[in-house]
Amino acid sequence: MELSVNLTLSAGSFTALTGPSGSGKSTLLRILAGLESADGEIKVSQKRWLANNKSLPPQQRDVGLLFQDYALFEHMSVRQNLLFVQKDPALADALLESTGLSELANRRPAYLSGGQKQRVALCRALMRRPKLLLLDEPLSALDPAMRLTLQHEILKLHREFGTTTLMVSHDPAEIYRMAQRVIRLENGKITADGTPGDVLLKRSGSQKFSFEGEVLEIQKRDAVYVAVVAIGQQIVEVVTDTRTAKNLQIGQQVTVATKAFAPVIVTE
Repeated sequence: MELSVNLTLSAGSFTALTGPSGSGKSTLLRILAGLESADGEIKVSQKRWLANNKSLPPQQRDVGLLFQDYALFEHMSVRQNLLFVQKDPALADALLESTGLSELANRRPAYLSGGQKQRVALCRALMRRPKLLLLDEPLSALDPAMRLTLQHEILKLHREFGTTTLMVSHDPAEIYRMAQRVIRLENGKITADGTPGDVLLKRSGSQKFSFEGEVLEIQKRDAVYVAVVAIGQQIVEVVTDTRTAKNLQIGQQVTVATKAFAPVIVTE
């Protein structure tokens, strides 16, 4: 498959990359990190990482990487894992404090939970204060509660560091919560590019249905309320009345069903 992408990311933005398996998402991240070769041009803050068949080595690119595999050094403590990347004790301590890991600083990875290991991997990815943070489905192996917690952690650190972030994800709820922009890749080409609402929301269809979903957002639009709900791999908008809207909470599990061909939300 040929990867043909022309893409500009705004500094400090959070962009999600989605699409079917094999569409080139992880390959694009690896090219940006310098882990795979490619023909083309990559320019970051006026510095060329790739141009005229000349490629800057990975260690010379201002990139932070966070993958599903934590890849921590098992013989090192949490703090040593961070300092191995950059000898900056103050930054390491600040990151550990920000992610609630200070008390585990001297513990080795074998004695950490999956969520704690992923926090360490996130801190390590930020130790060089990277211009570009690349996330390749880093939370997909975690349980829903830990996944939600770490989504907030990633967003918080993204904002604190002002990092430009590009995240690969198949989870529409995760994308909707975190990203300002969504790019869909199919067969190595961009097929959609817009806000999470533009790319992910399903606004048409009158078939009868009844599905469990998670409330992502509640919006007030003129005289009505609109709930944004994640149902499986889709996100839908549901118009609801004032009483129902005031009883809804972000993260709440609800039933979305049709009533006279119009979707309604039913809470427990």
